[in-house]
Amino acid sequence: MSRRYEATLPVSTKIVLTKPWEDVLRPVLARYATEARPLIKRRRFRADAAFAIPALFDLLEAAGWDYAIRIKGNRKLYERIDFLTKRGPGRPPHHVVRHYASFHYRAKSWSRPRRIVAKVEFHSGELFPRVGFIVTNRSLPNERVLAFYNGRGTAEQHIKEGKHALKWTRLSCMKFAANAVRLQLHAPAYNLANFLQTLATPKDIETWSLTSLRVRLIKTGARLVRHGRYAIFQMAEAALPKGVVAGILGLINTLRGPPAAAVSV
Repeated sequence: MSRRYEATLPVSTKIVLTKPWEDVLRPVLARYATEARPLIKRRRFRADAAFAIPALFDLLEAAGWDYAIRIKGNRKLYERIDFLTKRGPGRPPHHVVRHYASFHYRAKSWSRPRRIVAKVEFHSGELFPRVGFIVTNRSLPNERVLAFYNGRGTAEQHIKEGKHALKWTRLSCMKFAANAVRLQLHAPAYNLANFLQTLATPKDIETWSLTSLRVRLIKTGARLVRHGRYAIFQMAEAALPKGVVAGILGLINTLRGPPAAAVSV
């Protein structure tokens, strides 16, 4: 039985919040509190503009989290980077041109000034630049702050992979509790599929997505032909070769040692 970690955020972090996101985020932040997970030295949080909430900033800072959260631009923010949004003289290049800026800014609803990292991109064939703003408490260079925030895209790809490969959003039960159970069953299924993809795929198929593994490995079509003394499985043409299947089984066997020999008394 796995140990259940329960922790409470320090008193200083118990800010009065009335938004629905508190019910989701507070248990997650408490789960990774230092008191419960002493081996976790650094805790980091990144989110899109939907979570650009002043109370959340205060909560993360009081709990000792590093964060990078996207915020929507406004007139004052654009004024601070006005010098970067002007296209340079001459013919525009065919590659993407990026500029970064970092400054401190305090909105009216914020408790204190915070660092803003701005990115301005000029794309070939586009008249206006693409501009984005990130609020953060990290002291990294501008490019590394953006690289950390862009890691959100990797997490979203995993979510899309679960939606398309495992169909975990197909919740058609009449009751909410039943749909919750179905979604919870999809979580270990995704973990098993992810283990297969990362730990037990030979080089021939190591770049395959979960959708490809599901269709060509798990859901392979076959036909059983029975004879008097034997049975034949006629596999679909898209089935994996015997060597690849043997490689998968071999990698699975290496994940743990052989069972202990039985002792007879």
